[in-house]
Amino acid sequence: MKLMFISDIHGSGHWLDRALEKMEEERPDQLVMLGDFLYHGPRNPLPEGYDPKRVAETLNRHKHKIAAVRGNCDAEVDQMLLEFPMMADYAMILHEGRRIYATHGHGFNIDQLPPLAENDVFIQGHTHIPVADRKGGVFVLNPGSIALPKDNYPHSYGILAGDEFLVKDFDGGTVKGIRLK
Repeated sequence: MKLMFISDIHGSGHWLDRALEKMEEERPDQLVMLGDFLYHGPRNPLPEGYDPKRVAETLNRHKHKIAAVRGNCDAEVDQMLLEFPMMADYAMILHEGRRIYATHGHGFNIDQLPPLAENDVFIQGHTHIPVADRKGGVFVLNPGSIALPKDNYPHSYGILAGDEFLVKDFDGGTVKGIRLK
């Protein structure tokens, strides 16, 4: 099973379109969205192509492929526009016999992990900074942000296929990667 992870759209129709183009290329079985869908948030600049209503409409066309968790900029009113569940704080995903704890990262995060077993996977968004590492026996991952990357990282998304996690940019490059072994 191949999973694609995106996070921190923050209402950018432009960068969501780019991510969906990559989804067509990558052909994942599921799109896992790690929060901050529609609103840019008071601390962030407006992202390129800011259009929350169009983002909601676009995401709704792909609802059959989406598993999603709530971000710190998401609210109940967003759920009224989105036709897939997105208000849970986390999702547990079973991927080829391995447990994945997916969350936005404003509660449990890479520095404060939930109780997980060795070789489990913890993936978050929130920081807008890509991560592919291992901490205390747990694989810790972050696909970065598709719309508002930080620390001079490019706009990015994550792919988990088999035992390999890659953070990719939109020009075909690999930003970070790790084997889950």
